[in-house]
Amino acid sequence: MFFVFYSMDYQLLRAYDNYISASIILARLDEEGIRCYLKDEYTVTIDPILSNAIGGIKLMVEPADFARAKELLDGFDRQYRASAKCPRCGSHDIVYISKPGVKNWITAIASWLFSSYAIPATQVYQCADCGNETADLPASDEESFMI
Repeated sequence: MFFVFYSMDYQLLRAYDNYISASIILARLDEEGIRCYLKDEYTVTIDPILSNAIGGIKLMVEPADFARAKELLDGFDRQYRASAKCPRCGSHDIVYISKPGVKNWITAIASWLFSSYAIPATQVYQCADCGNETADLPASDEESFMI
């Protein structure tokens, strides 16, 4: 049986609220030779409601690789944001937000009342320049680009 023991020296680089994004970034950093792991990934995957309570899925990186990992992650973010543009104004400043509204308030109340039953909140991609909202990430300049 194979066990991996991680040093307490690992530093938090970023936290994620879903396993898919965290795993993609973990794999990309691993490809670059950076030693890292996901802390609390199983807890959040099994019970997503706990994500906010425990701080999400944490991407932990060895201190020796921290600066390089942060630089790579910033580059991934720039590349991701540059890949999509607003269909209305052409801006590349697209953000993924929880849309304020009655449904999100009902979600919060239902989650509190039923403790482990969650109704998904409405989230949209919003252009930071013109406010245009879409349910899907707007078309990219490169069709094959992925986080």
